[in-house]
Amino acid sequence: MQITLPDFALVVLIGPSGAGKSGFARKHFLPTEIVSSDHCRALICDDETSMAATRDAFDLLRHTAALRLKRRRLTVIDATSVKRRDRAPLLALAREYHAPAIALVLDIDPAICAARNETRPLRDFGADVPQGHSQALRSSLETLGRDGFRAVHILRSPDDVSAVTITREPLAADCRADHGPFDIIGDVHGCYDESIALLARLGYVCDLYTEGETPMSARHPEGRIAFFVGDLCDRGPRNVDVLRLVMGMCAEGSARCVIGNHDFKLLRWLRKGRITLTHGIALTVGELETCTEAFRHTVRDFIADLPAHQWLADGDLVIAHAGLPEAMHGRESGAVKDFAMFGLKNGEKDEYDLPVRIDWAQDYRGGAVVVHGHTPMPEAEWLNDVLCIDTGCVFGGKLTAFRWPEREMVAIPAARKYAEPSRPLAAGARTVQPE
Repeated sequence: MQITLPDFALVVLIGPSGAGKSGFARKHFLPTEIVSSDHCRALICDDETSMAATRDAFDLLRHTAALRLKRRRLTVIDATSVKRRDRAPLLALAREYHAPAIALVLDIDPAICAARNETRPLRDFGADVPQGHSQALRSSLETLGRDGFRAVHILRSPDDVSAVTITREPLAADCRADHGPFDIIGDVHGCYDESIALLARLGYVCDLYTEGETPMSARHPEGRIAFFVGDLCDRGPRNVDVLRLVMGMCAEGSARCVIGNHDFKLLRWLRKGRITLTHGIALTVGELETCTEAFRHTVRDFIADLPAHQWLADGDLVIAHAGLPEAMHGRESGAVKDFAMFGLKNGEKDEYDLPVRIDWAQDYRGGAVVVHGHTPMPEAEWLNDVLCIDTGCVFGGKLTAFRWPEREMVAIPAARKYAEPSRPLAAGARTVQPE
């Protein structure tokens, strides 16, 4: 049996006393990755079996785990964790630090556990303790996924435990080994002609099909990658053609894309969800309703697979539709996805009955350059190594690309104004690039 774990996660070993959790942990994880309740007891009172030290030991366990997760380190919890109330604080830590929570369950026959405990110094608890642990565990096995574990792996015998191999892989957002070079393109919103013009100016060779649903192509002769910041559709005149272009480029490897809030809303419609056809989505829906069901399914699957953000170039570059603070870079959670798509909001509405956006970039001091769209500006705006490249093409502005690693701007003006913005574009944009 092979188990693949994210290389950043909170791994919770779950099982009765005597199930073999500590030996399993030592076999598969580094000593520094393991946070053991027994070891925490020993650190506190020189006795890893002291039940009197349990409360302090678990305070230390959770504090140590929090410090590791804060530094984006894989963390393995070695404790029984058979009760839901014991797992709840650990799941809360995973949510706080945007780490996937993985359950590795050793559901071993309590009779075997009791026999093992008889051979361990100061662990001859009798059969009642592992039996009680096993009952508590099995009563909650079916709820582990609903409680918040991303994955649950259950080993039901010593043979299963001994046969396991564990491999690790980066989270989907962790693309630090990818250095591009990239041409990061702002919010397109259905502006197909301007997209083609910008790609041509950037040096891409386009292979276009003006009719039908065939994917289109645009490649750079030097292998550069076009990276779209999301909001591909809505408000503009040729939404389906933009989808054909970007999907075709992504399929051939000449482009990538992160999901925007408009893309997410379109996905809900494609999944037959109820949405309000405002802010230009009615135009996209109208175009898609004339397409085949197979094409709509292709669009649905494409959007569903888009990442919320990408952490690139040795961690020096982050691309997210609405930006992302440093504490979320290279991490995955519902909160990370919401921030990446929608930005930071305070729950209030402005005079245009739209959510008030908090300018999180004012306080950004992270080590990565964060490139995003979402908030249309008259000019691309730099602030504290955060760059907004939504220059309102669909509102008669420009379609802007940011070249990485050159840190150059390339833009083409809109052919015309296609829509009115929901609120006035911000004025007085900062255009000075930080050193």
